[in-house]
Amino acid sequence: MSGWEERLAAELDDLEARAEAAFDEERAEELADRVRAEYARVDLAGRLAASLGTPLTLDVVGVGMLGGRLERAGSGWVLMGRDTVEWLVFTPAVGAVLGASERSVPAVARPATARLGPASVLRAWEEEGGGCVVHRRDGARHEGVLRRVGADFVELVTAGPEHDVGPGGVPVLLPWTALAAVRRDVPG
Repeated sequence: MSGWEERLAAELDDLEARAEAAFDEERAEELADRVRAEYARVDLAGRLAASLGTPLTLDVVGVGMLGGRLERAGSGWVLMGRDTVEWLVFTPAVGAVLGASERSVPAVARPATARLGPASVLRAWEEEGGGCVVHRRDGARHEGVLRRVGADFVELVTAGPEHDVGPGGVPVLLPWTALAAVRRDVPG
């Protein structure tokens, strides 16, 4: 091969390497765009579903920092457990989640129970009896016994020195939109 043929071959190799590099760069940008578009579909419920069984810390409006093991996650709520206490937390009141899995579970792969609302947990607690403390987003608290659970509210019977109502207590209706979390001691 003569000198000019070697230079031409080297020039063609260089052009081919540049074209390949440009293609790789374009492909990397396209892949990054696809990854961003896919991640844009990931919701908080998916990240929480992948974190079941994991110790998490939730910063909850009106309550503060709650730590515990994520036991269940549903539509708009999570159930956290720690020692002998359970917390039903309404996810719209969650300001931050610390310790969540890097993974996500798509909606179609979540169990049917993940589509249940917070009423399912509260109805189970109502049947078991016992007291609870309902924390509102504004920081107010109501202590009492669950009486009934409606479609978008809970009825709590409270009693205290400020209420002179006898053993029946005072019924308080608390809409989901006002609630941050409900705490109860696990029966034993």
